[in-house]
Amino acid sequence: MSTTISMYAASAPAFLRALRNLRQLLALAEAHAQRQGYAAEVLLQARLYPDMLPLLSQVQMATDTAKNGIARLAGEQAPAFADEETDFAGLYARLDRAIDYIGSFAPSRIDGSETRAISLVTRGGERRFEGLPYLTGFALPNLYFHVGTVYALLRHNGVPLGKLDYLGRD
Repeated sequence: MSTTISMYAASAPAFLRALRNLRQLLALAEAHAQRQGYAAEVLLQARLYPDMLPLLSQVQMATDTAKNGIARLAGEQAPAFADEETDFAGLYARLDRAIDYIGSFAPSRIDGSETRAISLVTRGGERRFEGLPYLTGFALPNLYFHVGTVYALLRHNGVPLGKLDYLGRD
């Protein structure tokens, strides 16, 4: 017996959940900094290692990964987001734009994209995928990498988060 996968069900809800959880992580971090009496924006420049991008960039890349991922699966071009955020309010607005964009996709725009040709340029050069391997082997792991890095940065800087804050509490 063969089972098919709904590409929409495998992508949009996962993208949305990760971005909503990321938004909540940022809200918890901002509230923690205020309780502790320091400028929350200090956290936005935190790095795990000097050659890694700061937390601010991790959030930008997470939103880009999700919005570009859904668009690529639909065979469309995602809107470009300028990387101009410098504070929590800007990151919340960016996350909200990405969440609204992903939420605008109907299943019919994504389902059937398992074999859609997807090409993208990365620092390592051009990468070519079919839809399902792109989703499961690139887009979702990349998204979770950036969200997980934000979580690790916040924990490393003393923000009291737990696993359910990363996974979501719903």
